[in-house]
Amino acid sequence: MPRPRRNAPEADAEPPPDPIELLAPARRETLDRAVSLLSDYSAIPGALGDLPQVTVPSTDIVSACMACRDDATLDCRMLLCLACVDYEERFELVYFLQSLGQEQSLVLKTNVSYDNPALPSVCAVWPAADWYEREAHDLFGVAFDGHPDLSPLLLYPEFDGYPGRRSYDFYEYREF
Repeated sequence: MPRPRRNAPEADAEPPPDPIELLAPARRETLDRAVSLLSDYSAIPGALGDLPQVTVPSTDIVSACMACRDDATLDCRMLLCLACVDYEERFELVYFLQSLGQEQSLVLKTNVSYDNPALPSVCAVWPAADWYEREAHDLFGVAFDGHPDLSPLLLYPEFDGYPGRRSYDFYEYREF
């Protein structure tokens, strides 16, 4: 007698809940305010775990970041982290923003083309973006227009390729 598969979804199982609906009330308010503030930038709401998330086009990233920083309600004056994610057909840049006054976080995302990965720099908005953008440039080849100095941060200048990309060919690794 075959054993039933435990990982198979049940035919009558309920669909998973919308991640936005799982946000705590204060985080839902932050998301609603961010979507309202960024409505001119075709903002798409979402949730990254328990954090409110908004996705905007890459052409609007600087304006969206400035709006989040300068809005008295959001007050996202701190860039906690900027990460680049390789989805093979596109790159996703993820900006983790923090409001110290409101004690709230907001995730701002944008996508860039894999063939021509370029978007405006946010160093003028948050000087802390400097090294994050240099790291994304070193490891993924993302160009940040208007960045003051995209010299290598992690790799030597003659390094060939982008080792953060999934397509980067690593040689066989052996431990001794």
